[in-house]
Formats: sequence, structure tokens, C-alpha cells
Amino acid sequence: MSGPVDALLIVLVAVVVIARQFHARRIDGERRWWLLPVLLVVLALREPGLLDVHHHTASALVLGAELLIGLATGAGWAWTTRIWAEPDGTVWSRSSTASIAVWAVGIGLRAGLFALGAAAGVHQDSSALLLGLAGTLLVRAAILAWRGQSLRPAVTSSGAYGDGTAWSVGRERV
Repeated sequence: MSGPVDALLIVLVAVVVIARQFHARRIDGERRWWLLPVLLVVLALREPGLLDVHHHTASALVLGAELLIGLATGAGWAWTTRIWAEPDGTVWSRSSTASIAVWAVGIGLRAGLFALGAAAGVHQDSSALLLGLAGTLLVRAAILAWRGQSLRPAVTSSGAYGDGTAWSVGRERV
């Protein structure tokens, strides 16, 4: 794919993912939460040009910074997301207004990083953005799955009513 198509793909995925997070969504432990990030990584690594051949070190530094920003954005987004369990044991999540601030800071840092790389003469491919977005989504989903585990029903040898289920239900404060 060409650069403009990759850029359109990145914007489309980001808009869909961000917009969907402001509606309550069920956290399903069996769901393949890692599938979209893995697909984005495959798309990013399938073409050459991830590193600028003329500025190897600077390009690697920019890519590393992009990945760190992506991971930090994903972690911040996950920790600013509200999660709760319903009485039936289903766990739900919904991004908060603080999540908007996390995304704004992440986008601002990425734009600044792109400008810094361009000023240094580093050719930057959209593959770095795809990897950063994959990192963001992977870290967020992993942290939400982990946080959701504390709200899921825990099976014990004998529950309060002899059914083998002990419930941990409530809202987690953010």
C-alpha cells in the first residue's frame, strides 16, 4: 500500500476505535483483544522503509520514541477508562473524559516527534505510526483485561449459597 492509503487506514482505525470507546462496551475475557494490534503490526512490517537508510540511528530513535509514546498512551487510556461489573458478572468499560486528554497528549507528542524527525532530515514512513497504534491498542486491551479480572466472578470450592461461585461486584474508581 502507498503512504496515503496507510495514513487513511491509520486515521480510520483511530477514529473508529476512539469513538467506540465512549460507549459502554463489554469486556469479554474470551475475546481476541490482541488480534487488531497483531494485524496492524503485520501491516507495518510487511513493507520496507521502517527505518531511513540514510539516517539509521536517528530513524531508530524516532521509531523507539514512537513506540514508547504509543505504549504510554495505551496505558494512560486504560487507566482512565472506567470499568464495572453488573450483578450477572459481566464486566463493562467506558472511556472517561480524562481519556480524551490522554489521546490529545499522545497525538501532540506524536506530531512533535514527527516535526523533530523531519527537522533532522529523517524520512518517516507510516509504518511507525501503525506500530505505535498497535502498541497503544495492545497495551490498553491487556490492561483492561487484567483490570477486569478483579471484577469477574471467582470460582471457589463452596460459595455463599453452595453453588461454588463467589462474586466480586462493584465499580472500580478511576
